[in-house]
Amino acid sequence: MKICIIGSYAKALVMTTDRIPLVGETLLGDHYRETFGGKGSDMAVQAARLGAEVSFIGVVGNDSFGLEFLDLMESEGVTLEGIRKTTEKPTGVGFIIKDTNARNVIVVDMGANQLFSKRDIERHLKLIEEADVVLAQLEIPTETALYALKKAKELGKTTILNPAPAINLLSYDLSFVDFITPNETEARVTIGELPEVELSHREVALQLLQTGCGTVIMTLGGAGVEIHTSTKCTAINACPIEVVDSNGAGDSFNASLAVALGEGQELRDAVQFANAVAALCCTKWETVPSYHTRPEVEEFISKRRVHDET
Repeated sequence: MKICIIGSYAKALVMTTDRIPLVGETLLGDHYRETFGGKGSDMAVQAARLGAEVSFIGVVGNDSFGLEFLDLMESEGVTLEGIRKTTEKPTGVGFIIKDTNARNVIVVDMGANQLFSKRDIERHLKLIEEADVVLAQLEIPTETALYALKKAKELGKTTILNPAPAINLLSYDLSFVDFITPNETEARVTIGELPEVELSHREVALQLLQTGCGTVIMTLGGAGVEIHTSTKCTAINACPIEVVDSNGAGDSFNASLAVALGEGQELRDAVQFANAVAALCCTKWETVPSYHTRPEVEEFISKRRVHDET
């Protein structure tokens, strides 16, 4: 089972505060640390730890942060062939502020990710051709992400678009996207609405389906996941856990969904599996350190099954 990630990398510079600062406010923080970040990078690590053969197509700076990323991918067993190094822009960087209630705010400078072009996709079509599932997100140029998924669909691959950071997608033809996976906030942005707009999840999903995408899988945090097609909505309950840090849970969910679909699991089962993996990652701090291996996930699912049966 092979997964190709069309992705981003950004070095994460993280600090913890008692609460998220208000506009114009200065707070004292602590526990400054530098970690691996970027949605594509996170997805690649999680998929690899679940047992997939993972390839990564993307661009990083030819600098210390970029070289650290290459070392990370190599250590996780991810194929490096599709990663281009550049001197035109530095490796992307993300600034993350976390509070003690497991909430966070994030600002990302895309850096070298901005140079990720259709030519990079064309150079590495072989990696897409060899994959079972191709997964893209939007920390890279939108045109590049969508071009990659269109090429993947032409090659008969299962395609997943995680529309994060979210943009208005209603003007795009997404008929080559099998699954689009926004959270409830991102979903509203993808249809050109404010996050707080008073629309039901079903109303939002039906508008998003007008782009031609096959299925909307909307993640709802502690409320679980909803699977929307043009004819029905299926609700999947969340896995009850004590949240330590939710950062990176969405990336974990998407990678796990790709792995499960690549293994041939039915959609409902695949979403339940992804739910469990994402929940488990919320029990530890940071992204990469919180991503669990397949045996750890299977043990977690097994214990939950026994608990539910008793």
